[in-house]
Amino acid sequence: MQMNELLSLVESVQSQKFESKTLEVKSAHEGCPSKLYPTLSSFSNQDDGGIILFGLSEEEGFNVVGVYDPQDIQKKVLEQCKQMEPVIRPLFTFGEVRGKMIVSAEIPSSDILERPVYYRGVGRVKGSFIRVGESDETMSEYEIYSYDAYRKRIQDDLRIVNNANVSQFTRERLNGYLKSVKENRKNLAANVSDNDIMELMGITKDGIPTVAGIMIFSKYPQGYFPQFSITAVSLPGTEMGEIGTEGERFIDNRRITGTISEMLDDALDFVRMNSRTKTILGDDGKRHDRLEYPLIAIREAILNGLVHRDYSIHTQSVPIRIEMYRDRLEIINPGGLYGKITIDSLGMVHPDTRNAAIANILELLGETENRYSGIPTIRLESHKAGIPPPTFEVYRGEFKVIFRNTLIDDQKTKNWQTVQKELIDFCTIPKTKAEIIEFTGYTRFYTTSKILQPLVDKGILKMSNPANPKSPKQTYVKNLQ
Repeated sequence: MQMNELLSLVESVQSQKFESKTLEVKSAHEGCPSKLYPTLSSFSNQDDGGIILFGLSEEEGFNVVGVYDPQDIQKKVLEQCKQMEPVIRPLFTFGEVRGKMIVSAEIPSSDILERPVYYRGVGRVKGSFIRVGESDETMSEYEIYSYDAYRKRIQDDLRIVNNANVSQFTRERLNGYLKSVKENRKNLAANVSDNDIMELMGITKDGIPTVAGIMIFSKYPQGYFPQFSITAVSLPGTEMGEIGTEGERFIDNRRITGTISEMLDDALDFVRMNSRTKTILGDDGKRHDRLEYPLIAIREAILNGLVHRDYSIHTQSVPIRIEMYRDRLEIINPGGLYGKITIDSLGMVHPDTRNAAIANILELLGETENRYSGIPTIRLESHKAGIPPPTFEVYRGEFKVIFRNTLIDDQKTKNWQTVQKELIDFCTIPKTKAEIIEFTGYTRFYTTSKILQPLVDKGILKMSNPANPKSPKQTYVKNLQ
């Protein structure tokens, strides 16, 4: 860091008055902080590294208080860096602000093969930290394991399932796969038995099914791994816990089970059934219905989650989650980014593959291309559908894909008087709520709260059974009085 960059950093901190994921402020006015280990560890364990800025006091509104002795603080920080494993080598910069000395220590990011960087004094489990916002938090056992899994090339999809047997495989699906191997991997299939193919491709190990074999060929994988499944919810609001107009917490709520292929199909059906539709005018001059999310992009995101989720024992109790809010759809899978890939490089470089056996098997079954085209396809289809590009987030061992729709903005500008007028005419003959929702083309929540209920409250529409408003046989009709 150059002197002018250090002074600009001080001005920025004083203006914004907060620390960040890559910046920690220490006053060091009366001496060097004695416990920098958490920050040294967390900065080293993130891709961007970080900067410790000495000489500003957070308690005094980030005013410059200066450091007690620039040379001694450098010496003591280096002493603490030498107690880290591996040793950290910071870069120091000195500066002067209004006659007071300030010091910055740039902590470089460590290579992923050296992570987690930890404080030797308390050991790897208690001495490994991760940066969360502007604080340093102890790494979980799983976060430490994820680095080990990559460094040691642990293949969790190849771990054996001792209580399983190949007799529980769907024979037709397995035979179809073996046929595909023989047709497409002729150098492998020549003079090799079916059992040997299963061993070589990771379906079995010493005759016992692996996780990959179970998740792709078992008649019911969740009999072995109940949480290697998907929970899918459609919600009435924009936050978890918001209640709909009739007190409902969920519009739809399902647990999706089966093989990877079956879960993919059922999850896509869930999204399709719970997606809203908007009508657009096409280039041909005709009106066309379009789902709020492009299903090709959603399929790729769900498939990525199923193929690349973590299948280790550390995440056996965590399902993939699909959460459909009014303004967005989130797909969350256990296991952060694997290997050296970063959020910024997603879809631009070939990543390491966490579950190579699963990916290879599904490629031969025609479920995935296994050519790293998933993220580019998601972005392209989102652009074609006219929705914002998806965002990707990684937080404490979870990977999240967020799709945002444009329907709320469309609905805000909708002429509700026109919609309500059309509905009044539609209800000249009694109609059920389901018929009204289909007529408006909006969600159950929006139709009820924005269109239907106001008409009932004004007495323009009346219920057939007002004493029991939640009756499943309830109908609504135009009030002629």
